Amino acid sequence: MKNIVRTLSVLCLFVLGAPNSVGKKIYRVKTVVIDAGHGGHDPGALGRFSKEKDIALQIALKLGQLVKQHMKDVEVIYTRKTDKFISLTGRAKIANKHKSDVFISIHCNAAPKGVNAHGTEIYTRGGQHFKRSYFNLSMTKRGKKVILMEDNHQKTHQDLDPKSPASHILFSLYQNANKKNSLALAQSIHHQFKHRIGRKSKEVKQTTCIMVLWKTVSPSVLLEVGFITHAEEEKYLNSKTGQAQIASSIFRGLRDYKQQLEASS
Repeated sequence: MKNIVRTLSVLCLFVLGAPNSVGKKIYRVKTVVIDAGHGGHDPGALGRFSKEKDIALQIALKLGQLVKQHMKDVEVIYTRKTDKFISLTGRAKIANKHKSDVFISIHCNAAPKGVNAHGTEIYTRGGQHFKRSYFNLSMTKRGKKVILMEDNHQKTHQDLDPKSPASHILFSLYQNANKKNSLALAQSIHHQFKHRIGRKSKEVKQTTCIMVLWKTVSPSVLLEVGFITHAEEEKYLNSKTGQAQIASSIFRGLRDYKQQLEASS
């Protein structure tokens, strides 16, 4: 009964509070939450000489500086600015608390031993499950691993019970909130990765499997900025040039998304 009441409460929140749910409102990107993946006792993916958590933080901070410098009307919020562990739910709560207009989560990818994968991947929430591939299964396992690192994770993530009708309703609500704008943001950043700096960038993927995306109410994307397990790409991800190019591409994608969104509304 408590779950059903909570579900109905969330439903009311989306119906009454969604920017485009009733009529046409002027939409402005005023707050951007930048999320550096992993941190603290969670190193994320490991390369030969570096850790995902460190690369993600360095790029996140560079991105934040670009936004502050060139978007004077936008407030930048970081989920973390130091080597600190933040739960997946905690990251989403930060974004929702600050009523973010955009949530960008930065990560590094990893491939199984013997697989020489490289390039960028961008994920956003959608109605499709992952296809069965080693990359997608790996990401799902990594997400579950992070959940298990959280204190009191069983209580925190009780709304993920697959047998609960209320859980399915909550899941659907989160998925549909700002899905169109999330996809537009992801495609804008993808364009910058692929056409501005010439990175190998796979098409944007929509999925229901990334918790930090569907627990965040605002338009949200998760960026895998490169494969830390690829020897040359690991060097690139740790270089000043590589990090500057990646941060600049994300910024330009965000800038173009903001301009298009505000112009159309």
